[in-house]
Amino acid sequence: MLGPGVWASVRQGLSKGLSRNVRGWASGVGRKVDISGTYPALTTPFTATSEIDYGKLEENLHKLGTFPFRGFVVQGSTGEFPFLTSTERLEVVSRIRQIIPKDKLLIAGSGCESTQTTVEMTLSMAQVGADAVIVVTPCYYRGRMSSAALIHHYTKVADLSPIPVVLYSVPANTGLDLPVDAVVTLSHHPNIVGMKDSGGDITRIGLIIHKTRKQDFKVLAGSVGFLLASYAVGAVGNIGGLANVLGAQVCQLERLCLTGQWEAAQELQHRLIEPNTAVTKRFGIPGLKKTMDWFGYYGGPCRAPLQELSPAEEEALRVDFSSNGWL
Repeated sequence: MLGPGVWASVRQGLSKGLSRNVRGWASGVGRKVDISGTYPALTTPFTATSEIDYGKLEENLHKLGTFPFRGFVVQGSTGEFPFLTSTERLEVVSRIRQIIPKDKLLIAGSGCESTQTTVEMTLSMAQVGADAVIVVTPCYYRGRMSSAALIHHYTKVADLSPIPVVLYSVPANTGLDLPVDAVVTLSHHPNIVGMKDSGGDITRIGLIIHKTRKQDFKVLAGSVGFLLASYAVGAVGNIGGLANVLGAQVCQLERLCLTGQWEAAQELQHRLIEPNTAVTKRFGIPGLKKTMDWFGYYGGPCRAPLQELSPAEEEALRVDFSSNGWL
């Protein structure tokens, strides 16, 4: 387990002007990373007593490792990160880094409500092995989260991060869209390499790609349900929960889009829309974890206050997968 030394090191770095001792940090900017590709948004497995089950986490990773993913995203919305302690968040990332191959990117969620805490968490994620961080918009005071406030927040995090930063807009959970003008401004920062957009507004995604095309800035679709459309307007990959159960199919959809096989891609995309909606908007993480159990992974329980599905919900979930030929 990670001890208090991690936090002591972070605080010491902050007090000394963020000493450059994290993963070869130079000039306050991390190394460039091409984030293009497909990533499963990993779940956090829990035991029946709500402890993190690291054994099941390792089993899931070994199974997911058989697919051609670019890497793994951990401690995002699918990972129930708001329900984990700071120590648990770091321990999960540390364990995953020890398991997955070095050539697989590990992108870790480091977003917190305050800028200072996000900076501290970002530094800690770098120390435990993350290759990049994905930072969700702070949202508790969403009424004051103007473009100026968000630009200031992300600029400060990126200035002080030793590894690349990925913006994360997920309005279904935060009630807040990262404004297009803020994204465009932030795309000029040398340590902000891209964005995950989970809103599903293809017009918005296309506009962001259009307005940031002169920057080395990548946009990833935040859900498999609109993956084909995102590729069509210039996205370069995706991060999605459905890849935890249909990893081969999601990677196949990526290949079809990248090779211009649009008719076959359209057919596969159609068959993935209902299952994806079921494990995101309709039944959320409890639905995804139940589906993982069906497909030979460990889903297990969620942490309270999330509750397991009712029998009726479970049956409806099964229909969404079986009617599309997946069960």
